[in-house]
Amino acid sequence: MLSFAVVTGALAALLSSTQPATAGSGQLDPPVDPLRGAAAETFLRTAEVVDQEPLATGVTRSWRLTLRQGDRQARAAWKTIDEYSHVQRFERGMPELGFRDTWKHEVAAYELDKILGLGVVPPTVERRIDGDLGALTLWIEDAMTEAGRREKGLDPPDQAQWNREIYNVRLFRQLTYDTDFRNINNLLVGSDFHVWAIDHSRAFRTREELLPAMELDRFSREVLDRLRALTEKELDRSLGRWLTGLQIRSLLKRRDRIVAAADRLIAERGETALF
Repeated sequence: MLSFAVVTGALAALLSSTQPATAGSGQLDPPVDPLRGAAAETFLRTAEVVDQEPLATGVTRSWRLTLRQGDRQARAAWKTIDEYSHVQRFERGMPELGFRDTWKHEVAAYELDKILGLGVVPPTVERRIDGDLGALTLWIEDAMTEAGRREKGLDPPDQAQWNREIYNVRLFRQLTYDTDFRNINNLLVGSDFHVWAIDHSRAFRTREELLPAMELDRFSREVLDRLRALTEKELDRSLGRWLTGLQIRSLLKRRDRIVAAADRLIAERGETALF
């Protein structure tokens, strides 16, 4: 396993933007009975909205909502952006055809995370609030951005576990072709040093190649097995509500490239060095 210094050094080179996070409080205090899994999804779908405030940061015009159901109260990020550009021109790089920036990708990212068993995307559901359809993502309380962690000089207590989670995030960014991977403010660190990847609205591009400058050289055996087993039928059933057929087929093409790269590394180094 690579050392913490090597992994975080590589991450620093790969993640370098300034867009602030949209789902973290900026503090590292012990969480209180955090919602996760199916319980979180049910709460997000059914809890009453008791307060809301616009987020001053980010480009997707998101809101932070306070939800209440019975004795439980929690916050969530609310995103309704849904934009499509036939041709999108960025400051750097070639013009991109069929560019989408949409809340639908937030839900698709969470559902894909569940299929792969990564656990790096916060619980997210589709919901209609005040007539608007959007993605509601559980706010990760008592967390800070990766940028904040570095500024405070906080080292993870379990470096091997930290490395594994960083590798999973990198794989997920590659699989979804999320060009915001350079933004370390889109990486949250919980009080338990669990890593969370947020802001996926610009992911799921239709490129078939992998992102440059983000090599994959370590894998979870279980995740790689789940990657191999993905089928278009399964993804269409699970993600087709939020992704187009072209997006799903492009994702599978990138999956093929990731698996092929893993197989090459196994042949070169052996399984022990890879997993």
